[in-house]
Amino acid sequence: MSRPDRKPGGVKLSFEQEGVVVLLTQIIPLKILRAGMKESRKYAQILGSIRAIGLVEAPVITPDPKHPGSYFLLDGHLRIEALKDLGIAEVECLISTDDEAYTYNKRINRLAAVQEHRMITHAVEKGVPENLIAEALGLDVATIRRRFRLLNGICPDVINLLKDTTCPQAVFDILRRMAPIRQVEAAELMIGQNNFSLMFARALLVATPEKQIVDPRRRKKPEAVGITAEQIARMERELASLQNQVKSVEESYGIDNLHLTVAKGYVAKLLGNARIVRWLAQNRQEYLSEFQTVAEIEAIGGMDALAQ
Repeated sequence: MSRPDRKPGGVKLSFEQEGVVVLLTQIIPLKILRAGMKESRKYAQILGSIRAIGLVEAPVITPDPKHPGSYFLLDGHLRIEALKDLGIAEVECLISTDDEAYTYNKRINRLAAVQEHRMITHAVEKGVPENLIAEALGLDVATIRRRFRLLNGICPDVINLLKDTTCPQAVFDILRRMAPIRQVEAAELMIGQNNFSLMFARALLVATPEKQIVDPRRRKKPEAVGITAEQIARMERELASLQNQVKSVEESYGIDNLHLTVAKGYVAKLLGNARIVRWLAQNRQEYLSEFQTVAEIEAIGGMDALAQ
C-alpha cells in the first residue's frame, strides 16, 4: 500500500494532498516583518486583493513536532498579516512535508506576467468585476483588460516556455506579431540569452522573415531602428552560436572545478609535510612559492555557490 505523501513510483511529494483549515492563532511565523512593511504598496495590494476576491494562494505551513495543533509558517507571512488585519480568524493552508523554510523564503521571485494573467483570468471567471480586480491590484481597469488579453495570439508552446520568466508584458505584444513557429524560436533565443528586454524582442522582430510576420504592414522599417534586417539576422545567428559555446563550457566547468579543488587539496597536504617543505625551500624555491599560493586559495570558481 502506497504512502499518501508519495507519488506512484516512490517519489516523495512536497505537500500533503489535502489542505487543512487552521486558526490563525495556531500559526507561528518564522520571521518578523521588517518595519514599514505594512505601509508598502505590496502589502496594500495583498490586503486589497484578499478583501476583493479572497485568498488566491494558500499559505504553506508545517506541523510543530513539539506542540501538536501548532504549525510553523513557511510561506505567506504577508498574507497571514493581511488576514489578521481584516479580522479573519481561519485560513486554508497547504501542509508541507518538509520543514525547510529556505526554499520558500529565499527563492521567491516576483509574479511572472503569465502567472498574473492566469490570476486575473481566474478572478474574472469567478465573476469578480474588473473594477474590483483593478482596485485590489492598484491598477486601472484598462490595464486589467490588457493583461486579461495578454496571451491572445500567443502560441501554447511559448506560453509554457515563458510562464516562469521575467518576460515583460510588452514583449508579448511583439511576439503576437510573429507566426507561431517564429514565436517559439524567439522565446528560445530569449531564454538562451537570459535576455527578455523589449529592445531584444524588437531586434528579433526586425530579423524575422516577411513570411513569418502575421501582418507585414505593421513591421517597422529596419532603418527606423538604425540597423538593417540582414545585420540583425547575422547578430541572431552569432547569438545562437555563442549560446552553444556557453553550453559547451558549462558542461566542462563543473569537472574542471572538481579537478582544481582536488589538486588544491593535494598541494595543501604536501605542504603539511615539513620534510617536503624543507626540500622545496632548499632546491625549488620557485615551486614552493607557487604551491603556497595555490594552497591558500579560499575558493575556486563557482565551488562556493555549489556548496551552498
